[in-house]
Amino acid sequence: MRSRLLGLFLVASILLCLGRTAAAQVAASVEGVQMPAWVERNSVRTPLLPGMELRAGDQVSTGAGSRLVVKLAEGSLVRLGENGRLVFTEVNRGQEVFKAALGVLQGAFRFTTELVATKRRRQIDIRVAQVTAGIRGTDLWGRSRKDNEIVCLIEGEIEVGAEGEQAVKMDQPLQFYRRIEGKTQPVGFIERKQLDAWASETDLEAGKGAARLGGRWSVWLASAEDQSGALRLYDELRAAGYPAEILPKKDADKLVYQVRIRQLPSKAEAQALAEQLRGKYGVTEPRVSM
Repeated sequence: MRSRLLGLFLVASILLCLGRTAAAQVAASVEGVQMPAWVERNSVRTPLLPGMELRAGDQVSTGAGSRLVVKLAEGSLVRLGENGRLVFTEVNRGQEVFKAALGVLQGAFRFTTELVATKRRRQIDIRVAQVTAGIRGTDLWGRSRKDNEIVCLIEGEIEVGAEGEQAVKMDQPLQFYRRIEGKTQPVGFIERKQLDAWASETDLEAGKGAARLGGRWSVWLASAEDQSGALRLYDELRAAGYPAEILPKKDADKLVYQVRIRQLPSKAEAQALAEQLRGKYGVTEPRVSM
């Protein structure tokens, strides 16, 4: 059991070093996550944590009530709503043009270009089920459900079309493109009220225990004197989409193993996550600290 725990630390260290030395391969990084959420790479599923680097070929997914915010390597933000799946199919960080292709396999998403990124040349395509949006704009929202795909322009300009059909150019705010049961509908307009409702599906929610990059608060879930007890909780939490960590700590003359989740941005968010996990996965008395 001791060798397994040491192995976990060794693997984490190696992955961290590889992430730093292979910067050219990085497609995006995690900015915030409302758990549970995972990344699947080479058939291995790992819970997401702010700061984690994502690469071409990675597929991220969210669970019920979950949200995810990732920053592309050129600065744009991609938000993914609950029960969503997003794959980074291609990334090319050229010196002149940043090129990327993303596939929204399921759920709602929002793509937003920050002001600093609007000056960079980029070619980004987002495929929403059978629909592809070529992004030349700065803000759009979309959703993929069974036999129902939506792409809504918030600001800028995009070209949207299904395979075998001529792409439609949209350059007016609140225009939206929709396909229902494989049939493309006429481009229309929505009201701001509808957009606000859609946007709420992809925004991190306050008071739901979302972790954010730079968060300084932690939730301490358990403390065990034996490694096996700590590892059981660790395994359960990570399988469920929570990025638990084990931290050995000297207590008087013995070693204890503490299980925590870190990077919560405030005491309130840490307490919210603690209450969500209380009574689940063997967590009985969680506590929070900075």
